[in-house]
Amino acid sequence: ADSCDGDVELPAVRHQPEGLEQLQAHTKFTKKELQSLYRGFKNDCPSGRVDKETFTLIYAQFFPQGVVNGHAAVLRGGTGGAVSPGRGVTVPLQDFVVGLSVLLRGTVQEKLNWAFNLYDINKDGCITKEEMLAIMRSIYDMMGRCTLPAPRDSAPAEHVEHFFQKMDRNGDGVVTFEEFLETCQQ
Repeated sequence: ADSCDGDVELPAVRHQPEGLEQLQAHTKFTKKELQSLYRGFKNDCPSGRVDKETFTLIYAQFFPQGVVNGHAAVLRGGTGGAVSPGRGVTVPLQDFVVGLSVLLRGTVQEKLNWAFNLYDINKDGCITKEEMLAIMRSIYDMMGRCTLPAPRDSAPAEHVEHFFQKMDRNGDGVVTFEEFLETCQQ
């Protein structure tokens, strides 16, 4: 008789990169740096994809002071967009490396594009207060664990209001990329 008790362990699928040369062409990392990143990534994520918890731990190794730990949950490369991995959502090695390349070695324009896309959750070309508040709460939640004194509960909303006072130049309740870029460049 066959027995299916659910305790069967499947071997981990080992991930092979699509080609470090291609990745090198899309990042500002050397081949040696990419090989080192890949080795570390493969050890922590043999499937080639990283979940939110592991992603945060890997990212924190690059920024041990915790200055940008809040961004670890929303980093995504490739198109310069952002994703907030939740349960079951993972980030592939290529997106991780491209996003890290922009943050560490990107031009001012690339970093501004990345930052705008971080807050433009639905990718409609505008940042709403709701979108920004969702990201700010995530960042403040992560900062709160290692910040003394801990931020007030109202701090994320206050931050969003301050941002919109500066960035929403025409007062329509949304920040376009043009408004964002113009204000940042000033």
